[in-house]
Amino acid sequence: MANKSTLIKNAFIVNEGKIFQSDLLIVNGKIEEVKDSITSYPENTTVIDATGKYLLPGIIDTHVHFREPGLIHKADIHSESKAAVAGGVTSFMDMPNTVPAVLTQELLEDKYRLAKDKALANYSFYMGTSNNNLVEVLKTDPKNVCGVKVYLGTSTGNMCVDNPETIEQLFAKCPTLLAAHCEDEHIIEENSKAFREKYGENPSPSVHPQIRNEECCYKSSSHAVELAKKHSTRLHIVHISTVKETNLFDNKTALEKKKITAEVCIHHLWFSDKDYANKGNWIKWNPAIKTENDRSGLMQALLDNKIDTVATDHAPHTHGEKEQEYFCCPSGAPMVQHSLVAMLEFHHAKKISLETIVQKMCHAPAICFHIENRGFIRKGYFADLTLVDLNSPWTVDKSNILYKCKWAPMEGETFHSRVTHTFVNGNMVYNNQVFDESVKGMRLTFNR
Repeated sequence: MANKSTLIKNAFIVNEGKIFQSDLLIVNGKIEEVKDSITSYPENTTVIDATGKYLLPGIIDTHVHFREPGLIHKADIHSESKAAVAGGVTSFMDMPNTVPAVLTQELLEDKYRLAKDKALANYSFYMGTSNNNLVEVLKTDPKNVCGVKVYLGTSTGNMCVDNPETIEQLFAKCPTLLAAHCEDEHIIEENSKAFREKYGENPSPSVHPQIRNEECCYKSSSHAVELAKKHSTRLHIVHISTVKETNLFDNKTALEKKKITAEVCIHHLWFSDKDYANKGNWIKWNPAIKTENDRSGLMQALLDNKIDTVATDHAPHTHGEKEQEYFCCPSGAPMVQHSLVAMLEFHHAKKISLETIVQKMCHAPAICFHIENRGFIRKGYFADLTLVDLNSPWTVDKSNILYKCKWAPMEGETFHSRVTHTFVNGNMVYNNQVFDESVKGMRLTFNR
């Protein structure tokens, strides 16, 4: 069973723009005290010496596809949340393109019931949209559902909303945060047709960013921003992939006051179109990984606060599915176990500070989504925490990949940093490759 109290001693705490050495006491799932030296604590408290390690708020991944229900040959809530906590992720928000697609409130609540018994991390689920389910969307409760997802271009799951009147109504009436996948469907169709005529059904995966190109992304994103401004919609555009799109976003307004925010995903920061030569379909995502200039521009936009949050778009497929010819191969790859260590690698390369990593992966998701009592190391907040050793190199290989699909685009990468402990609601769910699977996460709630 989970410990009722835990004392973490001598950690370097990274929180709210500062790094400081301190002790932290957890009692009954909450942060009880943060102090230079804590000498008074309950009997039978578990004491962890964190000397030399860094204690962060748990990572909040606001964009995952854990594939349950209906696609559990690829992944499921238990397997992927287990991988998540091993990567320091303590809360996740899962997308609606499962089978069946989450297009009714009843189907949405079905997913919450599944997670209650299976998720090792805290969870929330997006309500899905179609051309004809606006009535159901408007029933979404902002206080216990993370948001509403709209696909303005096709991706895995065929949930594209392409009726202009429906889109207009959705932006005008959405009761909570609207998360938008922005790619222009007409441009994708025209480009796909041209490349099929030229190369047949199996061109090199390097055509992916030419089919789902900058124009395709910018046209859709700019239209979404235009609609959001017109209707004062709370819009969050996910997985921005081009530097051109970053110019759509404001970096002058405080995050708490922004109506339009943006997300970048790890793979768009890590890979470029040069990597298709070696990685092929294994890094085929929608939107596509694009140029080195886009990659560096996205990192700069993150640092400049034009982009607000970092997520993964964790989207597993089986080996067999990814080994298909280009046009048959589904887009997406798993990333949730490796997102924090990848960002820490950028820190080692002096591209981003620890404080900014915590801002973009912990604080900003909590602020953007108005998550109650999470995302910060504060007295009275849920003790969602991750402890990392910045100097413990390891290499990703089949033996340590926890995704159900048993592969990762990061395979072969050596990371300097390692997650050693993860706490979810004060429970030590992960401890140096040992899991406590008896403990389950909680449904996230939102202060809206």
